[in-house]
Amino acid sequence: MRTRVSTPLTAVRNLGILAHVDAGKTTVTERILFLTGATYKRGEVHDGTTVTDFDPQERDRGITIFAAAVSCVWEGHRINLIDTPGHVDFSDEVERSLRVLDGAVAVFDGVAGVEPQTESVWRRADRHGVPRIAFVNKLDRAGADLDAAVASIRARLHPAPLVVQLPIGREDGFAGVVDLIRMRSLVWAGGVMEEGPVPDALLDEAWRRRRLLEEAVAELHPGALEEFCAEPAISERTLAGALRDLTLSGAGLVVLCGAAYRDRGIEPLLDAVVAYLPSPADGPAARAAGTAVPPTDPAARAADASVPAADPAAPLAALVFKVSTTTTGRLTYLRVYAGTMRKGDTVLDTGAGRTERISRILRVQADRHTEVDRAVAGDIVAVAGPKAARAGATLCAPGAPVVLEPPSVTEPVVSVAVEPRRSTDADRLAAALARLAEEDPSLTVRSDAETGQTLLSGMGELHLEVAVEKLRRDHGLDVAVGRPQVAYRETVAGGVSGLLYRHVKQDGGAGQFAHVVLDVEPLDGEGIEFRSTVTGGRVPREYVRAVETGYRDALAAGPLGGHPVTGLRVTLTDGATHVKDSSEQAFRTAGRLALREALRACRMLLLEPVAEVTVTVPDDAAGAVLGDLAARRGRVSGSTARSGTVTITAMVPLAEVFGYATGLRSRTQGRGAFTTRPGGYTPAP
Repeated sequence: MRTRVSTPLTAVRNLGILAHVDAGKTTVTERILFLTGATYKRGEVHDGTTVTDFDPQERDRGITIFAAAVSCVWEGHRINLIDTPGHVDFSDEVERSLRVLDGAVAVFDGVAGVEPQTESVWRRADRHGVPRIAFVNKLDRAGADLDAAVASIRARLHPAPLVVQLPIGREDGFAGVVDLIRMRSLVWAGGVMEEGPVPDALLDEAWRRRRLLEEAVAELHPGALEEFCAEPAISERTLAGALRDLTLSGAGLVVLCGAAYRDRGIEPLLDAVVAYLPSPADGPAARAAGTAVPPTDPAARAADASVPAADPAAPLAALVFKVSTTTTGRLTYLRVYAGTMRKGDTVLDTGAGRTERISRILRVQADRHTEVDRAVAGDIVAVAGPKAARAGATLCAPGAPVVLEPPSVTEPVVSVAVEPRRSTDADRLAAALARLAEEDPSLTVRSDAETGQTLLSGMGELHLEVAVEKLRRDHGLDVAVGRPQVAYRETVAGGVSGLLYRHVKQDGGAGQFAHVVLDVEPLDGEGIEFRSTVTGGRVPREYVRAVETGYRDALAAGPLGGHPVTGLRVTLTDGATHVKDSSEQAFRTAGRLALREALRACRMLLLEPVAEVTVTVPDDAAGAVLGDLAARRGRVSGSTARSGTVTITAMVPLAEVFGYATGLRSRTQGRGAFTTRPGGYTPAP
């Protein structure tokens, strides 16, 4: 089916749904699709009938694993929506989605408020400068409290939450909201929203909260402040305009509330998306890494460049954020930042330096697609045709090459050995692993030099479980999986200075000569720093760069256990050359061997990854859980008690977190729950 839909750029919203796992993101998405007429039936997570959680593993596990794009129309506005995962193991899916979004709805559990993964995705959105509004969900649950949830937002995420609604009823009696901007009640009965006057019992409280909202907005917005001082009240129009300005600038956070499972609060949420979140026309120019140059010239690529902000008439510039393989072929998901893409166009993949042909352009509805004739600036679509474009690639007009800033990729922290049970499947397994890594850049595949085993590395235990299950289900492979192993690091605790290394090699013909002197010292935090203090041209500049390359070669395997080395500063202090035998290769070799020798002379530390574990358990199980965390070498950093439960936060070595779910269930009779997020590296015992 082919359609051609033309929507003004100002009437487009590209937004994501962000939240902690189980806060209700997918249910919110399903209700949006139903209310906008994109689906004819409400999908339910527990029934496995949702549109966005279409993968069999998502339906089996009841969580979102893969970011899913859908599209719908509300009040004449096209909404391109991405439902993102809430589990920490799939945070790179969130990262890639945020890179192409203009705005987001952050969903909060009305009982729990801000949760660990909420903070993680919030910081990622901060880094990308994505404007957000908040939706406090599940106000129909026992213990739900809008004010408490807003207080947690103010304390942990944003200093200026602006609550624009007042709940009508509490917990199971939650029936609707008072719109504090228009001072009207919105009540849902039988799935239908009815608008009316504010109930008499809530009138005084509603006006009090309206005044608090006006005061908060006036403190942040000059136009609203002027009217606040001159008039008895800020008008509805001024207040709505100020809220939009504050949302776009990030100075304020509009907060709405509801209960998505019971179809309450979704219509005003959609109205807020249209009213407050930006269109592609409101955004800045796309972030460009530089004008396109040959891939071998990183220095030139780093030059500043700009892409016209959402101009359909400009040369094409699009960023790939997701690649998937379906039964009908390979699909490349992208955001068009400038220009217009048409079926049959030839585009340039600037990173790979090759051209690709666009054979089809598809409007995405999770696992279903509608073919369109073209995609213009501001659109999020899938295309068929590109054979090699990967997530982070820039597709642009061949005559106007540019490189857009790609999403960052987090380094994997957990590895498992994967082997085929039948030797005849070795080639099939290699091809399947390569496809997994292509679809998910946070998965890496490598061969262990000592054992010869194939190691699959990812962001956590669940991440790897899902990847292995894809090998079995999608590729029909019977594989054996080893015990998870964590990614250790090595660092310098005590350095050396003045280490001299001479590399001399003479075996006929031109020889090799390089003489280097270096200092090695610890560097606060993770990272590597290289500098040269050589004077008088004793080591030419091109040889200094070769020495740095050799240093980085040596840091791939440290002296303690062959783990990557981090947290050090290396200084080239002196050196010497030979008029005939010195070369870049000789100095690269000297740099590599010199640093290896220096690291053996340093006092080294082994670092292990740790995770911040947040455990919620009943009061009577807190003691057993604390004892178990101590046995796992966990360091408790805090605990809070609320409504018969205790929430414990601890830093635990990642190696000790494997299998924790089973142990927690046994100690709490299945009543405990926990979440994790990366906590960096600490010295191993």
